[in-house]
Amino acid sequence: MKHFLSVVFLFISLTITQAQFQKDYPYRGVPFTKVKLDDKFWLPKLEINRTVTIPWSFQKSKETGRIKNFEQAVARKGKFCTIYPFDDSDIYKIIEGASYSLHVKYDAKLDTYIDSLITLIGKAQEPDGYLYTIRTMGDTTHSWIGKVRYEKEHELSHELYNMGHFYEAAAAHYLATNKRNMLDIAIKNADHLLTVFGPGKKAVAPGHQVIEIGLGKLYRVTGNQKYLDLSKFFIDCRGQRKYEKKTGDKEATVWQTGAYWQDNIPVTQQTEALGHSVRAGYLYAGMADVAAMTNNLEYLSALNKIWDNAFGKKTYITGGLGQAGNWEGFGPDYELSNHSAYCETCAAISSVYWNHRMFMAYGDSKYIDILERTLYNGLISGIGLDGKTFNYENPMEYNFQQGKLSGENKRSPWFGCSCCPTNICRLMPSIPGYVYAQKDNAVYINLFMSNTTTLEVMPKENVSFSQNTEYPWNGVVTVSVEPANKKGLKFPLMVRIPGWARGEAFPTDLYRYTSTNSMGLPKISINGQTFEYKLENGYAVIDRAWKKGDKLTMNLPMEVKQVVANEKVKDNIGKIAIERGPLVYCAEYVDNNGLTSNLVVPENQTFQAEFQTDMLNGVMTLKGTANALNIENNASVSTKTQPLILIPYYARSNRGSGEMRVWFPTRIKNLEIITE
Repeated sequence: MKHFLSVVFLFISLTITQAQFQKDYPYRGVPFTKVKLDDKFWLPKLEINRTVTIPWSFQKSKETGRIKNFEQAVARKGKFCTIYPFDDSDIYKIIEGASYSLHVKYDAKLDTYIDSLITLIGKAQEPDGYLYTIRTMGDTTHSWIGKVRYEKEHELSHELYNMGHFYEAAAAHYLATNKRNMLDIAIKNADHLLTVFGPGKKAVAPGHQVIEIGLGKLYRVTGNQKYLDLSKFFIDCRGQRKYEKKTGDKEATVWQTGAYWQDNIPVTQQTEALGHSVRAGYLYAGMADVAAMTNNLEYLSALNKIWDNAFGKKTYITGGLGQAGNWEGFGPDYELSNHSAYCETCAAISSVYWNHRMFMAYGDSKYIDILERTLYNGLISGIGLDGKTFNYENPMEYNFQQGKLSGENKRSPWFGCSCCPTNICRLMPSIPGYVYAQKDNAVYINLFMSNTTTLEVMPKENVSFSQNTEYPWNGVVTVSVEPANKKGLKFPLMVRIPGWARGEAFPTDLYRYTSTNSMGLPKISINGQTFEYKLENGYAVIDRAWKKGDKLTMNLPMEVKQVVANEKVKDNIGKIAIERGPLVYCAEYVDNNGLTSNLVVPENQTFQAEFQTDMLNGVMTLKGTANALNIENNASVSTKTQPLILIPYYARSNRGSGEMRVWFPTRIKNLEIITE
């Protein structure tokens, strides 16, 4: 969903006029290219992505043979160098992130290198537009790809998945550089797809979604309606439950992929988040795009039901999606095991894409509440503070079991399946694009980070905005409003009041605070004078005549709060989680005598917030006490009170490998005793 925001509407402004589209999202995201970040929390992370993560990912792609795959495809011979046929997409995602970074801070060396890769990709493309290195080099031994083109697209070949990411990268590169070299390759491939797929041609539900999003972006850049139609065609192929192929003189129905692939029933009949969580998130984001651009109310109705299920019954407190690693996907309702939580980083990214699109469809802050929770917790936890170590999984705890530490408890410099690192490359530069939105003459402030932007609020009426804040450590947000018109300008400014600041832990009943917000609604003042506002869909409505020098100040209450889960989440009965502002906290072994699985945190526990500049690149820690259970020789049990130190969840696993936990039992009887 990422640049969707940034790219999606940047597309409109740079390539085609709004008048060409009669339908679209009513709430328009302000592209990241219009938002200049100057934020102590986010800017260093974006710089590390630009200077470390992107170069590191290109380097690892070269070392692992991902780039060599393209070289062999150019030669039309060779043995596939990597593990998965979707490894082509890693190159595309890195290029996408690098293209966005070029727009933020131009780098001639990077620009030249990207062009060299695009040239290589163009040479690897077959004359009719087909682009898939493993088949083009002539290696058909991989069990996933089939003997002929698209034979196994319904399950594992990922031919269309690769192209979806390619289209996203091509659109990003074109918009960032105004060069068509990558875009022309994408158009050639898309035109090839139109000769293969569509009504009266081959019908297939792609085994891994993303082509739907990519085609939507290609449509926005080119204005070619056929690309949008093909995106909808692929979506509507789901749930048709058959794939016909000739076997001698017979025609047989040979597959039914099912719920894992979101292919069990037509999308308009789906009401539950099922199957592989990344596939699902990409599908829902693609459906939202098509729904917005075609006014498809059936899609929107289905998306609302699926959203209610996903975020009402199947989401971890960090915003993570995917309960089980064996299928990287959703489990049954309320089955949110802490120990086996999978929460793939890519699933968090797909959730951001989906929720931002839902906001643009409805303008409700609940979608941004989920987006923010995911962004600050379950998403950036996937990238190490060094910018070159990663977590594929983001579980709720690591415990010692039979002498071994459970879960993915150590960050890796790369993976055999490195979809998550390369996805991080492209997500990070797009973050400023989620800060603002517009609808008619209303300006929405969705996220809080220091930045400046200038928006056309009314025809030929520009207004400059700047935010100054130390969020998420401090809740004071100051917004300066500067209309270009010397007489001022009247328009509504819609400022999101986060659910956590309104005493609402989660926009559904999946999680709640143990106590309500003791300070009431956050205070807002204009030029030092208290402003009484009304709430509309979670936004403070400030409709007034704005003049140069006006300053809005909002003070979000940064209280430490205890969270409990819905009683149907059996794994969290008798347990609490700790939050401060938008951040979920955890205990890590380094700070807590080497263990966290033995800690009991009383319900009446209080915490002292303290910013540690020399810890984990600077974090707000929470300090309290806990009762630690000690078992000696599997025979005697004792407890002692000891200091408890909590760190933001996103910063875990940066100091070695050891125990960690998010949910704490409040009584010894709720503590799971794990011995070696």
